[in-house]
Amino acid sequence: MSLSNSSPVHHPDWVAEVHATQYLQSWSKQGGRPRVITGAEGSWFWDSNGKRYLDFQSQLVNANMGHQHPRIVEAIKEQADRLCYIGPAMGCDVRSELAALVAEITPTNLTSTFFTTGGAAANETAVRLARHYTGRSKIVARYRSYHGATGGTLSLTGDPRHHLTRADMPGVVRMLDPYCYRCPAGHEDVKTCPICRGGPHLEEILMYEDPNTVAAVILEPVVGTNGIIVPPDGYLESIKATCEKYGILLIADEVMAGYGRTGKWFAVDHWDVQPDILTSAKGINSGYVPLGTMSVSAEIANWLKDNALPGGLTYAGHPLACASGVAAIRAMDDEGALENATRLGEIMREELRAMMQRHPSLGDVRGLGMFNGIELVRNQETREPLVPFGAKGDAAAPMPAIMKAAMEKGLYLSFYNNIVRLTPPLNISEHDMRHGLSILDEVLDIADSETR
Repeated sequence: MSLSNSSPVHHPDWVAEVHATQYLQSWSKQGGRPRVITGAEGSWFWDSNGKRYLDFQSQLVNANMGHQHPRIVEAIKEQADRLCYIGPAMGCDVRSELAALVAEITPTNLTSTFFTTGGAAANETAVRLARHYTGRSKIVARYRSYHGATGGTLSLTGDPRHHLTRADMPGVVRMLDPYCYRCPAGHEDVKTCPICRGGPHLEEILMYEDPNTVAAVILEPVVGTNGIIVPPDGYLESIKATCEKYGILLIADEVMAGYGRTGKWFAVDHWDVQPDILTSAKGINSGYVPLGTMSVSAEIANWLKDNALPGGLTYAGHPLACASGVAAIRAMDDEGALENATRLGEIMREELRAMMQRHPSLGDVRGLGMFNGIELVRNQETREPLVPFGAKGDAAAPMPAIMKAAMEKGLYLSFYNNIVRLTPPLNISEHDMRHGLSILDEVLDIADSETR
């Protein structure tokens, strides 16, 4: 057998055809022909026709330092020349350097890190470790959550994608989210709401479930995919205190919020909360090579000296991934990416709030740093969502129409139900950010036409 050399490889039509017929695209019906992307730099990417798009999503909220950052690219090249791969049990300079850097920037109680190939593997390992460490079986997770697409993490996930497959890992218990704009309990004052306060709601659930059976609570400190929900002050502190009261571990899923996305290294830093386990991925190296992390407290790390870590991966601590992680973290620090995200994030939310006066469809603006979202409504007073939760077909049509119009104008956006996510690279320029907001201002007219 010999492989054919006759295919018109790299021609855009061939690329699109193979994508549609021989490649399986995640979370999608198959057969669609995509735009063929031929290059990217900084906050921009472009297609085979030369059309440029401002990446207001950082792709999958992972290109935190933008596209083709020269320091990260060069680090991968240099590492490939020196050592492409060595097994996880072998010593490797960049692997140790990355572990030391992660220990330096994570909350002070976290000392040791297991490297994975992404966020799902990190969360899967974290839950397995929590059960192993505590000897308990149940895991409390929230409804508005996404923790990954493996069997276990999809069971933890609350968003509707877990309905698409047998996400039936036993022992998962749900709790409600501190969604203050649409308080699940109907309270207007978060100070009187047990759900938005955190601890009281969790404590009631534990009363029913028996806290001695619960190994961990897993949550995104700032909800990502499911709506950019920022908890009120005191929420995470209350959850942590309740966990400590009952000997339950707190797992902070910072896969999306971590590595500067909120303007601090990790979202928990905004409230000085120290989780027992912290998972991350995505922004650690801007997604240039698959990489995730599970960092654990000194207590758990010491326990693991006498008890085996219940997990492993052929590509754990892959040298190319670790080299890219080291370069990305150092670049973020040297170039002031967190400070830029904080400053421009405040400007973005100020501009978005000004848009609320012009657009009756803009119901809420929320976020931290470069982790922002707007909620679109049919009526600002009643807060009726522009599209219903989990809408399909014609009921969901306004949101894809807004995305399509933005893309035609050169702005890449994404959405979840009635919420548009605005998560450009941390190092975007103010000029580019304002350009993106100006396009958003235009396409919101589509949403306004649906208001009543």
